[in-house]
Amino acid sequence: MTLPKQSRVVKIAQHGGPEVLTPDMADTPTPAHGEVLIKVAYAGVNRPDALQRAGLYNPPAGASPLPGLECAGEVVALGAGVTDWAVGDQVCALLPGGGYAEYVVTPAAHCLPVPDNMTLKQAGCLPETFFTVWSNVFQRGGLQAGERFLVHGGSSGIGTTAIQLAKAFGARVFTTAGSDDKCAACVALGAEQAINYRDSDFVEVMRAAGGADVILDMVGGSYMQRNLKALADDGRLVQIAFLQGMKAELNMVQLMTRRLTMTGSTLRPQSDLAKARIAADLREKVWPLLAAGKVAPVMDQEFALDDAAAAHARMESSAHIGKIVLRVGG
Repeated sequence: MTLPKQSRVVKIAQHGGPEVLTPDMADTPTPAHGEVLIKVAYAGVNRPDALQRAGLYNPPAGASPLPGLECAGEVVALGAGVTDWAVGDQVCALLPGGGYAEYVVTPAAHCLPVPDNMTLKQAGCLPETFFTVWSNVFQRGGLQAGERFLVHGGSSGIGTTAIQLAKAFGARVFTTAGSDDKCAACVALGAEQAINYRDSDFVEVMRAAGGADVILDMVGGSYMQRNLKALADDGRLVQIAFLQGMKAELNMVQLMTRRLTMTGSTLRPQSDLAKARIAADLREKVWPLLAAGKVAPVMDQEFALDDAAAAHARMESSAHIGKIVLRVGG
């Protein structure tokens, strides 16, 4: 295949709102040692993309300055040392950046096969949320079958993924959402109870149920202390974002006397090796569930690559349920 010297991208013209996302042309990247070049069919849209656009989440050293942390497409070139993939393979991949483009490079070890019976559009929405949920809920949070699990923002891409995976592995799933329609969607995915946070106090609901063994939170702010109250003794709070603020006052007596654990992570800054280990775990333990149709991404809306600004506006409106995707070459 003859690759173009330049190809279509969406760049961040300056830090700001969705309108700063601008279609442009850029040099087609070349895969380095251990990397593959992917011709992108679909790219997922995620909250970290919006944070980067706003100037609040810089890409790691050496990564593309373009937004986009996941994609699905076709491998069209191999860097030196790559033996696990071949030109022509269809993959989905976690990216260090650069997904809002016709071509993107990423470490070969961060690619996964498109699950059987799944479209490239669906596969383009898998890596960011599945890597995040698996590494935080199961690896860091240690969620076990029979435990009570609470995920905030259950109708988001992270939330819909967390509900399904926790249910598939035998946990009792609770969630919060901001409307009755969103709550109904969460219950349809497997949540035992969906709490409309505009009408009910999730702390009271969870304490009545015996407390949460694991909570996955991306709200932060005032939710931090409330999360501790909602945990069962020996419970684990896993923080992955802080939409309501990164600082809060905590009562450390609760943490100590009830043997609570607070942890958290961000995915993008982790080492290539750490991400490769998550990918291997997903391939072994989660990809069979996707291939069998027991778990699937919840799809919201599709936008053309050049309409990335509209995709960001929809995400930031919080009207969506599930994943928003950009059609690049599919």
